[in-house]
Amino acid sequence: MSNYIKRICDDELELKLEAFGAVHIIGPKWCGKTTTAKQFAKSYIEMQDPDKRDMYIQTAKIKPSNLLIGENPRLIDEWQIAPNLWDAVRVSVDRRNEDGLYILTGSNSIDKTEIMHTGTGRIDTLIMYPMSLYESQESNGSVSLAKLFSDPNVLADGCVSDLSIDQLIFAACRGGWPSSLQKKSDKAKLLVARSYFDSLCAEDISNVDGIQRDETTTRLLLRSYARNISTMVTNRAIINDVNANIDFSEASFYSYIKVLKKLFLIQDVGAWCPAIRSKSALQATDKREFVDPSLVVAALGIDPEYFNLDLKTFGFIFETLCIRDLKAYSAALGGRVSYYHDRYGLEADCVLHLRDGRYALIEFKLGSADIEDGANHLIELENLIQTYNLKETQCKLRLPDLKIVITGTQYGYKRDDGVLVVPIGCLKN
Repeated sequence: MSNYIKRICDDELELKLEAFGAVHIIGPKWCGKTTTAKQFAKSYIEMQDPDKRDMYIQTAKIKPSNLLIGENPRLIDEWQIAPNLWDAVRVSVDRRNEDGLYILTGSNSIDKTEIMHTGTGRIDTLIMYPMSLYESQESNGSVSLAKLFSDPNVLADGCVSDLSIDQLIFAACRGGWPSSLQKKSDKAKLLVARSYFDSLCAEDISNVDGIQRDETTTRLLLRSYARNISTMVTNRAIINDVNANIDFSEASFYSYIKVLKKLFLIQDVGAWCPAIRSKSALQATDKREFVDPSLVVAALGIDPEYFNLDLKTFGFIFETLCIRDLKAYSAALGGRVSYYHDRYGLEADCVLHLRDGRYALIEFKLGSADIEDGANHLIELENLIQTYNLKETQCKLRLPDLKIVITGTQYGYKRDDGVLVVPIGCLKN
């Protein structure tokens, strides 16, 4: 496709197709899974095609291997409509003993009880996220995360973001949905995320597993989640918040949350719990996050103009945007994200871990006035690790390879204390 926007995960998908018989691309609806998969596929079927859906389902029941006939790599889009296709793909990979045969895509996770074998060693998974600012060409990509890990001095000459705060707010409200970039007007671009949210509350929440769920309840739950975004609010607090409007039990809460995670809408960030404090001092509750900041905005029912008078709220949404981008960037490096917080108030908004053991302590600060505070948190946490290592004789902890304050400001630089200040509008993988 001539208008295809290159995605960060393209290289990872190409590598996985070289290494495995099949690749399973998962992620939220509208994030670009099918479009990306078609760049690599030489044939495909779309299980949701209304003209052929019933025929495909019947074929899958009788002889699923028939749906695998075609030039490879063969894409099976929304394969979970006929779950036994998973086992058919696994068997085909075993029999043919070749790599790069199939690509499977799905916008909700499958109940593994419906398949006979996990596919380990035959089918590998690739997680796809909504577009980062670098993919949407709003970050100029002048600072590479990979290069920072190799040499923090690459920031010695500084960097400059092209994004104003108003542009950053609009990008967060619009979200990383590829189709939104193709719209002509800003109003149309903003409508994409709202439509996604409305569809999820009215239809997807029930269609995912055939169990009818209430649209109003879904909206109230997601609104409460959005009000507590980027915090460690307890499940009980969210339940009580929803209970202020309707009767909402703990069992219902877990049922709805399970489905929202299955749809990849909610993607909480887990805690990093090194042994530098007593276990009772560590906050181990997951940090609440949506997969994309635009869904927070949609859940709250606001628009970009709202933040003209409430940048404090946007600070939390800014963190969600940064987490989304870091997940995409770190995935390309084989990494993952967590956070650190203890009851003494010491924190790192994000801890980015690489597979080889290197890691970065990261704080998110929207404005320049808070950079000093963020840098001090990171230095204090590094000092705590150093103190622990002095006491510990056998199992010492690695010191952070990077300390970064990611900002919504224009200028980036390396501070005298070694902390890197990087605008989100400069970052890439």
